[in-house]
This record gives sequence, C-alpha cells and structure tokens, in this order.
Amino acid sequence: MRGIGTNRRAAALGSAGVFVTAALIAGAVAAPSASAGTRHGQDREARGAAIAADRAAKAGVDWQDCPADWGLAAPIQCGWVSVPLDYAKPYGKQIKLAVDHIGNTGTKAERQGAIVYNPGGPGGSGLRFPTRVTNKNPVWANVAKAYDFVGFDPRGVGHSAPISCQDPQEFVKAPKLDPVPDSEADKRVQRKLAAAYAKGCAERTGKQTLAQMTTPNTVRDLDVIRAALGEKKLNYLGVSYGTYIGAVYGTMFPGHLRRMVVDSVVNPSREKVWYQANLDQDVAFEGRWKEWQDWVAANDAAFHLGTTRAAVQAKWLDLRAKAKKAPLGGVVGPAELISFFQSAPYYDSSWVPIATVFSKYVAGDTQALIDAAAPDMSDTAGNISAENGNAVYTAVECTDAKWPTSWQKWDRDNTALHKNYPFMTWANAWMNLPCATWPVKQRTPVEVTSHKDLPPVLIVQSTNDAATPYAGAVSLHQRFKGSRLITEKDAGSHGVTGLVNTCINQRVDTYLLTGGLDAADVTCAPHATPKP
Repeated sequence: MRGIGTNRRAAALGSAGVFVTAALIAGAVAAPSASAGTRHGQDREARGAAIAADRAAKAGVDWQDCPADWGLAAPIQCGWVSVPLDYAKPYGKQIKLAVDHIGNTGTKAERQGAIVYNPGGPGGSGLRFPTRVTNKNPVWANVAKAYDFVGFDPRGVGHSAPISCQDPQEFVKAPKLDPVPDSEADKRVQRKLAAAYAKGCAERTGKQTLAQMTTPNTVRDLDVIRAALGEKKLNYLGVSYGTYIGAVYGTMFPGHLRRMVVDSVVNPSREKVWYQANLDQDVAFEGRWKEWQDWVAANDAAFHLGTTRAAVQAKWLDLRAKAKKAPLGGVVGPAELISFFQSAPYYDSSWVPIATVFSKYVAGDTQALIDAAAPDMSDTAGNISAENGNAVYTAVECTDAKWPTSWQKWDRDNTALHKNYPFMTWANAWMNLPCATWPVKQRTPVEVTSHKDLPPVLIVQSTNDAATPYAGAVSLHQRFKGSRLITEKDAGSHGVTGLVNTCINQRVDTYLLTGGLDAADVTCAPHATPKP
C-alpha cells in the first residue's frame, strides 16, 4: 500500500521512483492454517521457523555500541539475528537482521521484557524506536519504565540484507512523467516503466531472494527475534503495514504472543491484500485531501490560499498545470508535487509545513517549493535508502499475493476511480503496476483469524485515515476474538498511538502495563487540530 507507515516519497517508505511491516523442539510453532494443496510447504516452513528460533534462543544477541553511521548513540545498542533466507531450508542460506535496543528505564522489578516495533512500509526501518526513550518522548515514558524498546530492519530493508530494483540515483531523478495520463501513449510508456522495474528487481536482487520477500517470512523472522531476545512471548507494537505483520503473527504464532497493539490497520482480508487495498486507499486519500483543504481555507488569514475548499483546489490545479507545462526549477513536475503534497493527507503534522510552502509559492516564492519537493541528488545515502524502501515495498506486496495480470482490468478500475478520486489514483496505480508482470511466484495470503491461545489484542484507529482506511480495523477486530477497538473519531492522522490524546494514551499504557482492556470498545474525541 502506498506509503504505508512512512511517507516513502517525501521521506523514508525519499522519493518513490517508479512513480510509476508441537513441532520438533521446545517452543515449537503452530503451523499456519492452509488448504491441503499448500499445507506441505507450510509445514516445512513452520518446522524451519521452529529450528531457527531454537538456534537463535541459544545464540542470543551480542549487543554492542551501534555503528557510527547508523545514527544511534549509546546507550542504544545494536546487534544481529540470523534467519534462514528460505524457512523451508532452515540449514541453507542465512541472512542477518539488524536489531537494536535500549533497556527499560524503571527498576528491575518493573521490567516486563521487551517490546518490538515495526513502523510499516513494507520497507520501513524500526531502528529509531529506542530513540523514543533517549529523546524522552512523554507519550511513551510510562511504557519505557517497564519494557526494553527493540527495533529492527525487516529482511531486505536497510542493514538487513538490503535489496534493490533500480540504480538509486536513477530512481530519484526528476522530473518524472505526470502520473495522470493524457493518452493511450502515456499509459504505454508507464506500463513499460513498470515492467522494466519488475525486471530490475529480479536482476538486482535475484529471484531466489525476491521469492522469499513475503509478510509470512517477516513474521517468522519476528518470532526468531523474539527467541533471540530470550523472550518466551512477544510484546509487539505495529503501525500501518506493521499491523498486517501483527495480524499474521497472531494467526501463525498465537501462543507466542503476550501483548500486541496495532495502530492504523491494514485490512487483513485476503480479498483486499493487496490490489483492492490500494484502490481503497485512493478513495480515502481523496477524503483526507479535502479535509486538509478545508483546514487551509479556515486558516486563510495565515495562508492566503482561499476561504473555501474550491478556492484552495483551484490553486492546486493551477500549480499542477504550470508544473506540467514547465517543471519548477526544471525538476518539480506533477509527480514530484504529489510526492510532496501527499504528506498532508497522511499526517496532521504535515499540515502547517505543506500549507506554508504552498502559500509561499502563491506569494511568488517558487524556490521554497523546489527545495521541498525536488530530489537531492547529492544525498546518495538518502537516495539509496529511498530506493531500497521502494524495492521492499514492491517486492513484499507483489510476492505476498496474486495480482491482476490483465492491463484491461487495471485500466478499467483506475480510469473509473480517477473520475471521482483524482488526487492519488493514477500515481498509486503506476507504483503498483510492477506486480502485474512480477517475475517470481506470487503467494496466497494467510487467512487472518483467531486460534486458541491468542491473547486479547488492542486495536487503535482514526476514522478518516487515508493510508489504511477504517474498515481495516473493523475487519481485524471481527477476526481477533477478545480484541478491543479504540476509535479516534473525526480524525485521520496515520499513526495514532504516537499522538497526544489522553483518551488513547492512557488506555495504551494500561494495556501494555497491566494487560487491562475496557469492557467494551471505546470512541475517543480527536486529538488537537494543528494551528498555523
């Protein structure tokens, strides 16, 4: 899903290029549910996961100061956990996953173990999670007393056997084609770019590795990390795509879970993962785009962009048309504008910065927008990270599930959606189109459901989330018996648990510290709206 968990185009999931999260031994895993046709392979993978977890429990993690260029200063420590590339071959090729941690800030008596975090993606790194402790983030202060904070780079991401699909400098180069096609010829060009990107994934990463870039494998990796940490049961916080990792973990390893908070939930339905989920996003993004425009209009005294949504939209369309005719600074066209402006529908924290830059442009300062939206070709490390994030996003979503191979279906669905939801539809389509010509076998998603031993799970979601529409939280809540849903009403920021909203913050603390949940689902008022 587009930018699930991170604004990949404007930041980390930088620029998004192709525009275009009782077996053989003690601590054994429960085999995932499966049809008879796939059971044998999954049994092998379940046994492989148990073998790998047993090996990791014996090895532990050799914690050291983090490498200087990782930007993670002491007392945060880093280490490695080895996992099989292919769990069906647990003694075959191994890859190393980067992990980091910081100890609990409370007493020994207060410690409840480790809590492991995934921020989303696919393609997001969780390594900055322990900085919530070193930066003294007040929202997480109570939880930090009880838990070690553990982050990791999932397989393929960052320092964990990173994958690639395209030369990073080529990936970020701008301007890219306007994602909204003017003709059939434009569509043909985009289709060629998408097919070339899929081919590049196979060439630069290798089919053997690409075929193992799946959510179930990341879930197995998570269980191996749990074992390496010396934890009998996992405490987990997943945001965005990280919620899908959590949903699949709860299905595959229900007895290995102690507490789990999932925030801004990917719809786990097999029918949604991943083609339909991306179409659903397009509708939700349009709604949030309009909410931002309403807010900009209400704050016209600060931004001077118009006193109505229609007036703000007119200025957006004017900017888009001018950038299409002559890219700003030669590099910022419609594609780059969408990459920058899409952060507003994602996060309330982006509302003021984006409106400010837009306001400056309308007042005659074009440079501010160029600086904000153009790629920095000198930032080679950032560009490598951006390309890697997009590669992992593509690899996981394309390998996880079967995608339509008929261009007619893609064309029909996206043409119809674009009529009423134009902000993101075509941009999202081209980004995912490599999945139509994917060079390795596509899997069948896990049927997310409750099994015996699954503990109560806490689900947190805002009603107007664009990246992960609210129906996803409802779907997971229905699937996980005993779960509780906290709804932040009339809000839409992606990632709720990190925001200041005492109605939510106190309940997350209570659950993680005591296991306690409300007797029924809870609806909370929205967090404070940004002020210019």
